[in-house]
Amino acid sequence: MRIMGLDFGSKTVGVAISDPLLITAQGITTIHRKGENKLRQTLAQIETLIGEYEVGEIVLGNPKHMNAEEGDRSQLAAEFKEMLERRTGLPVRMWDERLTTVAAERTLMEANVRREHRKEYVDKIAAVLILQGYLDYRAMGGAEV
Repeated sequence: MRIMGLDFGSKTVGVAISDPLLITAQGITTIHRKGENKLRQTLAQIETLIGEYEVGEIVLGNPKHMNAEEGDRSQLAAEFKEMLERRTGLPVRMWDERLTTVAAERTLMEANVRREHRKEYVDKIAAVLILQGYLDYRAMGGAEV
């Protein structure tokens, strides 16, 4: 079993997957959404990846405000969580994603990725950071294994 990490955005969904031992996260793709409210194809692509990687759990980034309050984006993520659970039958855990996009941008800058190419990778890297944070939390006894 593996765990999938998702960075859900209005235009893209970054996707990461754990190794079978649940130690490391690797970015696998960025799904480009057709529109803000068009999720059927996005969900179908996620389902395909779930089958391909034998995923048993999903971690979805929760875009809280810096003061830890949940706003509109957080509400949209919660609605997406419900859709994922209904469609896949898998447990979906919300994970605080504050500053993951900033950290992903910084990582890409440090790797000397040109500005015009960064947007190709930023969501996938953010998904890796979300998933790796959750995996580390589990490893420290923060969740049932």
